[in-house]
Amino acid sequence: MDTLEAIRERRSVRKYKSDPVPKESLVKILEAIRWSPSWANTQCWEVVVVDDLEVKKQLQASLPPGNPSFNAIVEAPLVLAVCGKKGRAGSKRGESMTIHGDWMMFDLGIAAQNLCLAAKALGLGTVHVGLLDHKKAKAVLGLPDEIEVAELIPVGSPVDAPMAPGRKQFGEFVHKNKFGAKFEV
Repeated sequence: MDTLEAIRERRSVRKYKSDPVPKESLVKILEAIRWSPSWANTQCWEVVVVDDLEVKKQLQASLPPGNPSFNAIVEAPLVLAVCGKKGRAGSKRGESMTIHGDWMMFDLGIAAQNLCLAAKALGLGTVHVGLLDHKKAKAVLGLPDEIEVAELIPVGSPVDAPMAPGRKQFGEFVHKNKFGAKFEV
């Protein structure tokens, strides 16, 4: 599967088969994270691979019951906790280099998308789960103070292929030279 096809076909998968994720597929997914670009190559990401059902149940308890991905946390054979080191990305000698402050979440977003696209290319499904009690998940994972949980990503073989949601047309979000100036395809 080529990159653009993986981008177009990736979906938020919330129902998984119990089939284990092959170790070689997991390694390829972790490679996709490893090669993600980051601010000044700081590589602020940390990933906790969770396959223990009891730990997944504890992570599930960090989600509100109404979260659409509540069951996916325990049903998926793997959950990858995407975490990051605070104060590394986007700073120099402890000072933020942009008006946006710590760049950690930006870098983790890139790494998480690489993870999801690699999983899709390998025939696996994923979903970004960010609606959770981050402090509770951090405690479950035993993270040190300087590491924060950004999101949980269940990984596994999808039960079905979710339909694609609608997308904006270029004219609704692409501008030419200045905001509001029409872009033509």
